[in-house]
Amino acid sequence: MQRIVLFITLLLFCTVGWSQALVTDSLKGKAAVKMKQEALVDTNKVNINDRIVPKARKPLLKAGSTRKGKNPVVLLIGDSTVRNGWDADGSNGQWGWGEFFGALFDSTKITIENHALGGTSSRTFYNNLWAAVRDSIHKGDYVLIQFGHNDSGSYDTGRARASVPGMGRDSLRVVIKETGKQEIIFSFGEYLRKFVADVKAKGGHPILLSFTPRNAWDGNGKVIRSNETYGKWARQIAEEMQIPFVDLNGITASKLDAFGQEKTNEMFYADRIHTSEDGAKLNAASVVEGLQALHHELAGYLKIIPHETKGTPRKGKKPLVFVIGDSTVKNQDVPGKPDMWGWGSLITGFLDAKKIDVENDAKAGRSSRTFIDEGRWVDVCAALHPGDFIFIQFGHNDGSFINTDKARGTIPGNLDESKVYKMDDSGRNQVIHSYGWYIRKYIRDAKLKGAIPIVISPVPRDRWKDGKIERNDDSYGKWAREAAEQEGAFFIDVNRLVADKLEAMGQTEVNKLFMPDHTHTKYEGALLNASTVIEGVKTLPGLTLNKFLK
Repeated sequence: MQRIVLFITLLLFCTVGWSQALVTDSLKGKAAVKMKQEALVDTNKVNINDRIVPKARKPLLKAGSTRKGKNPVVLLIGDSTVRNGWDADGSNGQWGWGEFFGALFDSTKITIENHALGGTSSRTFYNNLWAAVRDSIHKGDYVLIQFGHNDSGSYDTGRARASVPGMGRDSLRVVIKETGKQEIIFSFGEYLRKFVADVKAKGGHPILLSFTPRNAWDGNGKVIRSNETYGKWARQIAEEMQIPFVDLNGITASKLDAFGQEKTNEMFYADRIHTSEDGAKLNAASVVEGLQALHHELAGYLKIIPHETKGTPRKGKKPLVFVIGDSTVKNQDVPGKPDMWGWGSLITGFLDAKKIDVENDAKAGRSSRTFIDEGRWVDVCAALHPGDFIFIQFGHNDGSFINTDKARGTIPGNLDESKVYKMDDSGRNQVIHSYGWYIRKYIRDAKLKGAIPIVISPVPRDRWKDGKIERNDDSYGKWAREAAEQEGAFFIDVNRLVADKLEAMGQTEVNKLFMPDHTHTKYEGALLNASTVIEGVKTLPGLTLNKFLK
């Protein structure tokens, strides 16, 4: 199926404080008019990790350097939610949406340049970085402008990056305490006017965006919006100057509302402002959706790619059973050949085909992490309907190396533990979570789609010690159970159930059920595992899948 690439769709706004300031209406030429000026202060004590001064800086991208012939360029300007850190490499686990925006567009027709920089406000970007971007603009280029996160705070000390709240034309003269340098500060809206006017003067097309939502909630299950302050002012300036406005804050916040707080936590990393890779991709998709809603010409440059469709066995209103896992769940599974079978391909025989169908989406060699990394879970999750069932079994490959060799391992355990690793093969930084975290993610995502998740402990290998088969009840089986219990999902300890049967059979007979590698089952071994899964289903009276058994 062909479709426009959109990443899975899956703030705390600063409270108002007060300060006194001298405001000069420099645009009207009036001198030193004393006014009481409202200054917005972030009282929520969020951890803002901009990383804008690394130990070794690499040169920033030269504006306009990616231009291909007469193709237009899209230039992004903003703060760390657009481009996180000087290197923008995810080394702190955080990403800006601008790093993923370009992947949505056809690079043979248009290029995307991310000139945002963490820690900047509309004021500091305009004063320190804007000239280089502005001078690169050609007629027909596009400039996406998103500020607001850093426009509150101090005017004249520390980072000294606050703009005057609102969209008035008054200005504020300050002296920076640390340097003694004098500076005239304008309103947030006035800086936006300056950006827009400069882009128009160069023949470019400016687009204003409200800033990304933060991971903060109003007590009624809704993410706090910015539609009474920075989002409102950006919209008003767009209307005043007759240019497009994308309510990025509102579009993404609506998605986060639907996600709920637990899944929303996955969209952020280390604090409540800066997004994880998933959160950055979500925001990039929201920008595209906003452009599409405007029927903006930029939408015509979006990339069209083939996309795999899941759920194809679905017939009418019959529910589907989805199965995800590794090679013990789906292998070569060639009818008539006894070797290399996974149990997920055999559970169909235990279900009433008139009432329900099965789709086995497991993939050999995958761990709980790489099944997600490769986009396989996105496709399966998108196909889930309310009332569907999904069996989840991972663990055999989760003990592998994390960032070397096949790079598919997860952190052992079920804690909310994560760490940034640099992958040896690609050099790319990636946040790796615990095994239990990934299992809980599958459960939450399935429940959000109205499906019924069933977690399975990894089936046993043909490994023995002192006449007993090796079990995983103190590792992946235990962690799978804990994750299921935490999220209120069904759990079947297939490892224990099958291990009991194998020990009763004896090692010699059991060897006949496995390939020489001691992990992969032959047909009869896979059938034993499948029948045991169904036995486990029958022990769960609250599981409605029982109604569909033969």
